[in-house]
Amino acid sequence: MDFALSPEIRDVQQRVRRFVHEHVLPLEVDPQAYDEHENLRIERLDALRDKARTAGLWAPQMPRARGGMGLPTIGLASCYEEMNRSIFGPAVFNCAAPDDGNMIVLNRTATEAQKERWLQPIIDGKVRSAFAMTEPAPGVGSDPAMMHTTATRRGQHWVVSGRKWFITGADEARHFILIARTSGDRRKGLTAFLFDRDQPGWQIARRIPIMGPEEHGGHCELVFDGLEIPDENRLMEVGEGLKLTEIRLGTARLTHCMRWLGLARRSLEIAAEHVDARDNGRHKLAAREGVQWMLGEAAMQIQVGRLLTMHAAWKLDQGDDARKEVSMAKIAVADVLQTAVDTAIQLCGSKGYSKDTPLEWIYRYARQARLVDGASELHKMILARHFLSERSRLWRWD
Repeated sequence: MDFALSPEIRDVQQRVRRFVHEHVLPLEVDPQAYDEHENLRIERLDALRDKARTAGLWAPQMPRARGGMGLPTIGLASCYEEMNRSIFGPAVFNCAAPDDGNMIVLNRTATEAQKERWLQPIIDGKVRSAFAMTEPAPGVGSDPAMMHTTATRRGQHWVVSGRKWFITGADEARHFILIARTSGDRRKGLTAFLFDRDQPGWQIARRIPIMGPEEHGGHCELVFDGLEIPDENRLMEVGEGLKLTEIRLGTARLTHCMRWLGLARRSLEIAAEHVDARDNGRHKLAAREGVQWMLGEAAMQIQVGRLLTMHAAWKLDQGDDARKEVSMAKIAVADVLQTAVDTAIQLCGSKGYSKDTPLEWIYRYARQARLVDGASELHKMILARHFLSERSRLWRWD
């Protein structure tokens, strides 16, 4: 087993690290850089995106032929971790959710004509996107079979009726991927579609207030009342919506982990700086055994999360769907992020609880990690099913 990064990936990783240090981290201490939803102002973001393009650090998950960097999944893991050492980092390199997952699934499933119309503008940073699947109760949450939003075929069009909510980025998105029910079949009853913000027959009912901070475009509730989608804007075949969702979420869950590890590392780095500098007149905080236990435990858990994430990334690069490996990483890293930032706040005391550091921002953001893209309990159920089916084969190395 070789855990070394290739020279090419290592070079990109270091370039990303330098870019974040020089251009992104300084904005975190500038109150004027934040918008009303506690994210980076769009004009500041656009300026940084231009710099990232010029530096050749743009859309690493996309093929070179489409203007990306063509990195394998293990390359994404190493670079996304560096990007999210800043709370603003992923969006700068066009690697933030939900655009990141949407680009990956469109690149894998869309026709060439659809890629030109719907994917390329997202890669180019000209538009943002959203993935519309989750619904209010009794609609779909973790179980796609519960979907209530319908798409009914009328000639060469599909007419959509229903409601979605907690749709990330919807308030600023132009391109949408929609999952809707097209039949009563449990496995083949869902279909994926593409639609544009300017099409009539739908509206944003509200931007849902959350604990925050928010991604650009927030988390919105959408109402569909007669949206017409041409059949040419259907993704994959009729009845393959669940398959598309699984393709998207497999990688998207793991890229979440990659980014969260960056925030976890940053949290511990802030804590380390504080305990190294803080003393009581006789001893540095870092010299105290209790402090060392806290730092050591959190550092170890971060490394566990990194190994799980990189193993899942490697499996994806081998063509495996890596479902159980992604679930393991998703559970562990969601907990790691919360543990790391909570430890950092505790060690930094009132300074960590204040807005003098980004720790309180990260702390609020971290709570969603155990919920998004499948709650931790759901992934534990998935792992239990794999274990009951595979038993000792669950832990094989090949």
